[in-house]
Amino acid sequence: MKKRVLATALAAAMAGSMLAGFTTQAEDLGDPVTLTVTLTAVSTDTHAQAMQEFKKTVEELSGGNITVEVYTDAQLFSQEEEVAAVVMGDADMTLTSASWLTTGSPWVSMFTAGYLFNSYDHMTATLNGEVGQEVFQKISDEQGLLPLGAWYLGSREISLSEDRAIKTPEDLNGVNLRMPNSEAWLFLGEALGANPTPMSFSELYLALQTGAVDGQDNPLGSVESAKFYEVQKSITLTHHLVDSVWPAINTEKWNSLTDAQKDIILQGVEAGRDFCDSTNLQKEEELISFFEEQGLSIYEADIPAFQEHVLNYYLNDEISADWDMEMYDKVAAIGADLGGAVEAESETEAMTE
Repeated sequence: MKKRVLATALAAAMAGSMLAGFTTQAEDLGDPVTLTVTLTAVSTDTHAQAMQEFKKTVEELSGGNITVEVYTDAQLFSQEEEVAAVVMGDADMTLTSASWLTTGSPWVSMFTAGYLFNSYDHMTATLNGEVGQEVFQKISDEQGLLPLGAWYLGSREISLSEDRAIKTPEDLNGVNLRMPNSEAWLFLGEALGANPTPMSFSELYLALQTGAVDGQDNPLGSVESAKFYEVQKSITLTHHLVDSVWPAINTEKWNSLTDAQKDIILQGVEAGRDFCDSTNLQKEEELISFFEEQGLSIYEADIPAFQEHVLNYYLNDEISADWDMEMYDKVAAIGADLGGAVEAESETEAMTE
């Protein structure tokens, strides 16, 4: 029953059904609660600003019954610590992603694979729909942390501290590419053809400036907000990961809330998603010109060459043995329905060869 209630609530929120003029009085919501949110993102990142939209919406709709305290810039926990902090109850919420959840749920590595999603529409239709509900509930059951949706972070691209085009994976041979310090992220770096170097986001600017790493991969919006363009000279558009961040809450905390409080939180998640997605989509259209004005060279990768190399790298490794192929078929089918995707059946056959 709890799962059915959660699925219904998530479906309502993910479909964008925000309730206009929420009228429930604060005293009908239950005891006042405070949500502590830990973020590694810098305060100027779009997803950090989206969390402020979440805070504003939740506090306004609850009439002060729910207080949201947002800590950005790794003030509370590092990138490597924040998921465990939420699971342990040392914080209530964070923005995480599939790559940070594979240790407790190895099958989630499927969602870390390069080129799994072929567009923003493919990603959001999957993760903010029925498949996402199934994925998130399973993570909650296994790890004690419940994602409530997926916010578009942007398509990840590769940028270097030297002016050099990256056309094929072979061009990344020997490149020390910073990746977040998790097994899934490091595997993606290898799949791209680089030498992945684990490093926290908060350390990255200085590392790029001093040459401790040769480059990094992030969405264009993050390159701009973290000012990496000040210490880099080129960006190659690889589109290797249609990336998202997942607002996630401690499962016990979630279960302690009243249905009315949960409804308000889900409306806050939807408000944050609307801000995050629309802002990042607009930024992606505008930032290429901005980076060129800052003196960076912009190159386009051979996407088919990267797709083939990355997929084969995953298929030839035991990491894909944990994948839920029934779920994979669902993801592929959504992409096929949207156009431009490989048929689900042929994809599954390739995965099992």
